[in-house]
Amino acid sequence: MGQRLDNAKAIYLEGIRDGDYEVAVNKYVGQRYTQHSTPVRDGKDGFIEFFADFIDRNPIRDIEIIRGFEDGHFVFVQAHQKLNNGEFAYVTADIFDTDDDAKIVEHWDMIAEVEPTSVSGRTPIDGPTEVTDLDKTEVNKHLVSEFAAKVLVGADLALTSTYVHADLAQHDARIADGLDAFVSYATANGLVYKQIHKVIGSGNFVAVLAEAEIAGTATALIDLYRVENGLIAEHWVVSEEITDPSTWVNSGKF
Repeated sequence: MGQRLDNAKAIYLEGIRDGDYEVAVNKYVGQRYTQHSTPVRDGKDGFIEFFADFIDRNPIRDIEIIRGFEDGHFVFVQAHQKLNNGEFAYVTADIFDTDDDAKIVEHWDMIAEVEPTSVSGRTPIDGPTEVTDLDKTEVNKHLVSEFAAKVLVGADLALTSTYVHADLAQHDARIADGLDAFVSYATANGLVYKQIHKVIGSGNFVAVLAEAEIAGTATALIDLYRVENGLIAEHWVVSEEITDPSTWVNSGKF
């Protein structure tokens, strides 16, 4: 789609998959690098420090970019990582901010192990990947923003059908397909979003960076929605428990 997305992909593929982390961070990162991945210090040196150890521990790295798009100076990337011939498998969702030269200056991410089974039978990465309906970007972002504000933060589940297709395709391993299954899960687990931090989108895809409480646990999430014919038709999510600030080496997830 553009240089910003290319740079974000290159950080993954050249810097992490290929192990050229020092070259990549100096090539694709701007004058500052504010980091929200809590084990990684701010700045280029923090990236180099973290991935020197990561690559030493994980000599075999198979990384695939599944989805990605740009929204102004922001970039979304979803990736699948298989490490050490399947010893570990992760799905990650990342949001990058970039400067006027398309260099990365800030990074938010969520990472989770790939669940071996899911209620819906879907994986956390399968489904459509093509960005379409570019002329509907702002309309779709508005739809998802309103859904997030009224249903997720406002906890008004009665409004879900205003925004979500009855046959919602669900990639959250804990939830079955369908609008009713989402409502049942949200009700049973006391799902309440506390704050929406970012909404970015391109065409039929909209990503939301948020913090929530799920079954009493403070949680950070990046949700990805696919919108079709004016309704949310598909949902992917990567989430992490928000750990104690004493464990962070930067300012935190947001």
